[in-house]
Amino acid sequence: MATNGFTLQVEDVSDLTQIKAEYQVPNELQSCHTAIVDGYIIEGHVPAVEIKRLLSERPKVRGLSVPGMPVGAPGMDINGVTDEAYDVIAFDDHGVASIFARYGS
Repeated sequence: MATNGFTLQVEDVSDLTQIKAEYQVPNELQSCHTAIVDGYIIEGHVPAVEIKRLLSERPKVRGLSVPGMPVGAPGMDINGVTDEAYDVIAFDDHGVASIFARYGS
C-alpha cells in the first residue's frame, strides 16, 4: 500500500474478530487483513487501484472486500501457481454486497 501512495499506520493484533464485528464486516466477506481508509473498511487483499477508485467515486458503501486469499491478488503472488480469478466486493451498511471489480477470467 505504501508503494501506491498510501500512508500507513499498522496495528498488529492477535484477534481481528472484535474489529471485524465493530466495523460490521459480513462473515462471508471476511479475510486476513482489515484496514480503515478514510472511513471505508478495506478487507483482505484489495488492489490499490480499487481503493483509489473508491475514494474518488465515494459510493454509498461501507467498504470493499476480497474474501479469502486468492492467488494473484496483491501480495498473494506465488511462483509457479496460476493466478485465480477473483472479485472485489462492495458492501453496504446492511451487508448487501455487489461486485465492484473483477480480476482474471
